[in-house]
This record gives sequence, C-alpha cells and structure tokens, in this order.
Amino acid sequence: MSKHHHRDRSWAPAPAPLPDGACTIDNHTHVASVIPFARAMSHEAEAKGQPPVPVYDVDEILGQARAVGIEGIIDVGCELPNLMTAVRMAVDHPGLVHAALAIHPNESVLHGHRGVPGPDGLELKYKPWHETSFEDALAEVHRLATQYPDQVVAIGETGMDLFRTGEGAKELQREAFRAHIALAKELGLPMQIHDRDSHREVIETLLADGAPERTVFHSYSGDAEMGEIAREQGWYLSFSGTVSYKGNDGIRESARLVGLDHIMVETDAPYLTPMPYRGRTNAPYMIPYTLTALADAMDLPLAAVARATRAVTREVYGV
Repeated sequence: MSKHHHRDRSWAPAPAPLPDGACTIDNHTHVASVIPFARAMSHEAEAKGQPPVPVYDVDEILGQARAVGIEGIIDVGCELPNLMTAVRMAVDHPGLVHAALAIHPNESVLHGHRGVPGPDGLELKYKPWHETSFEDALAEVHRLATQYPDQVVAIGETGMDLFRTGEGAKELQREAFRAHIALAKELGLPMQIHDRDSHREVIETLLADGAPERTVFHSYSGDAEMGEIAREQGWYLSFSGTVSYKGNDGIRESARLVGLDHIMVETDAPYLTPMPYRGRTNAPYMIPYTLTALADAMDLPLAAVARATRAVTREVYGV
C-alpha cells in the first residue's frame, strides 16, 4: 500500500467519558477555527475519493465536549478580526465558554508590515487588518477586556515564536510580548504564553519584566530544565496532545516536576490532535485522550489528573 493511500481525515471516535466527578475544562482552544478546518478536511477527503467529513457548528462542538465530561472551554481570539468572535461565543454560552484575548506573537510583527520570514521558510502574507498598527490592535484587546470583564478571563496567547518570525523582527516581537505582560498585570488577568523555539527569550523576558501572578505556558513544549524553572517560579503548564507524542519525554518529565497543583489540559484545536489520531481535526471532545496520556506520564489515575486540571483551571482563571 503506498504511503499516500489513505490518510484518514475523518473525525476521531469519541473517547470514553471522564469518570464521574472528574469533569474538566479545555483551557485553550480555537473553536471558531475548527469549522473551516473540518471543511478543508472534507474537501481533501472528497478529492481523494473518501467519504465527506461532517462539519459541526459551535453548539454541536460544545455538545460533543460536554458529552465526554468537558464542562467548559476558554476560547482564544488572537488575531484582530477574531477578538470579537471569542467574546461573542462567551456571551452566547455563559458559564460554558470564556474568552482569552491577545495579538498572537506572529501577528504582532505583521501589524504595520514589520514581519521578517522565519526558519519555517513561509513567505510573509499580509492581510487587510495588518494595516492597523500593533499599538492600535493591542488597544482593541484592552478595550474588549475591560468592556466584557465577565467574558474575558485571560490575556493570551502572547509570547514569542522564532520558528515563524525571523531574527530581524525578534526584538519587535519581544516588545509586543512585554506590552501584553504589562496589560495582563494592569488588568489583573492571567496570561497564556505561546512559546515556539524561543524558550530562552521567553523566560528572560518574564524574569526581566516580572511575570503576571498567574502565568500559563499553553501547549507546553519545554524540557525538564525548563520544567524546573517553571516550578521555581510558580508558573502553570498546560498540556496539549503533544504530551502523547513520541520523543516528547521532556514535556512528560515537566508534568511530573510541577505536579498536580500546576497543570492544566487543552486541545489548541483544531491543531495538535493527540495520538493515535494525530493529523485529524482536533476539538474539545478529544481532551480525555490527552488526559489519559498525561495521567500515564505522571503515573496517576485518570480521575485524579482530570480533577486536578479542573481545580487549577478554576483557580487560575476564576471560572
């Protein structure tokens, strides 16, 4: 069978629901993005002669999550046109959906057309909203966070990404990160960090500026050494499907290092689908697969880890 034969683009089967009393919260997801992602998967499947993939709406996606014990999500808006989308979803689903808002590190340097191609080799693509300066874009984050205090529970995702952004724009990206740190502190909100190929830079910046009291590394990707620093600083680590990927021993070791009172779970949907379904569309209903991998890494019962992630998420975000 040729390796191009049948990449499965269908939805992964629903996992077994979490044990009674062990519901949890997906603390970092992009539900609005799941819909076009699934639509693209369906087009690809049909082009390959595979059956179409169903495309679910927001209510169906949330319903599927609740059916397996996911009692809430934090939906992340991190591009200027998506800020209000996350807020609106939280307004429409009170108690179930909360919003986190920021200008993503890769977006921050595209505003005002200041980007530099990164090691990923992709060409820069400016969108109409990048005509807006970074300062004005961040002012919109501030405005929505103060106008919708019941919905907006975090500033994020912010941080640094030296895979997508080249060395020439590194300091611009760092300045944007520092502006978000200041905003999170000003508003008294927790901060979600995006850190890709930039562990040293992110840690240096947090230590230099003083991290917000509740600092969360979303889809944590560090090694044990970084896990030690997180433990010393009291930072929180949020684990995505990558905790289930082969070769990510440093991620698993870090979970053991920080322990149950500093861990959370997330999908980062539609990306980072846990094993054995990597490559398919991710959505909040997949959380139990990631929790199982996390529990295995920590050598603890699934229910205990699920309950811990819920308790930590509630405490950090006040949800």
